[in-house]
Amino acid sequence: MPVRSPADRHPLPMRDGVAPSYLWLPEGQWPDMITFLAAHFADVPESTWRERMARGHVVDGDGVPLAPHSAYRRGMRIFYYRELEQVETPIPFQEQILFMDDHLVVVDKPHFLPMTPTGRFLHETLLVRLKKTLGEPALTPIHRLDRETAGVVIFSRRPESRGAYQSLFQQRVIEKEYEALAPRLDGAQFPFTYRSRMVDGDKFFLMKEEAGEPNSETIIDVIEHGADCTRYRLFPHTGRKHQLRLHLSALGIPIRNDAFYPVALPSGPDDYERPLKLLARRICFLDPLSGDWREFSSQRSL
Repeated sequence: MPVRSPADRHPLPMRDGVAPSYLWLPEGQWPDMITFLAAHFADVPESTWRERMARGHVVDGDGVPLAPHSAYRRGMRIFYYRELEQVETPIPFQEQILFMDDHLVVVDKPHFLPMTPTGRFLHETLLVRLKKTLGEPALTPIHRLDRETAGVVIFSRRPESRGAYQSLFQQRVIEKEYEALAPRLDGAQFPFTYRSRMVDGDKFFLMKEEAGEPNSETIIDVIEHGADCTRYRLFPHTGRKHQLRLHLSALGIPIRNDAFYPVALPSGPDDYERPLKLLARRICFLDPLSGDWREFSSQRSL
């Protein structure tokens, strides 16, 4: 059995695929734990925290249950379960496991499914679904895909080997290939490389381009021209948030059904008939542990 580092040890067990969250208590003066929790998590009612504590679902690093009157100690780590106040709406698309070995799980993610718990999504996320299916609390994504994007994504099964695979992405020695459907770009010589400087946009969930040294790079090629759109092959050399979506939009060929670029549309319920036409088609790399060449392809189509 692998040895887990202190950062991976949880005094609360995984519950229905959800691993406990944790928080290092910051600098500050608080009379007790409930006062801090009610102030720090402004969206969670104090009564909810009291109810969680009564169930023993808020503990310290040694697994000792915390009570509302427990002392606040800066630097202490507390564990708790993230819970939603409302019932989640099921996402009617299923992931497919493409490959598993002792260290990795490679998955074909559907559109609309978030990678990890965030906002209104908890159980309807790829990570929690996989933890339920495999029963593995240590499962962790090595890289990310947007909720709107489908395709190949890799998870780590073992904390002790996770860094070796993460370093492949940090060193940019992973080959990633995407497909996208977008309008035809006239006058371009394919393939070509598009570079720009990407920064956080005016809205927290968007990115934008600005003048300056480029920090993002995408090779753009054409697979085929259709009557009403073109199928593009995209090779991102960098991995900026929304990079492919922003790059194609900046070229005047926004990806079909993109609700963010070039203009962010008002939020509303997902339209399952109009998925973003972006697919992480293929990923390949030299395995740092086995030395084998790994290549995984999505079975989905746009």
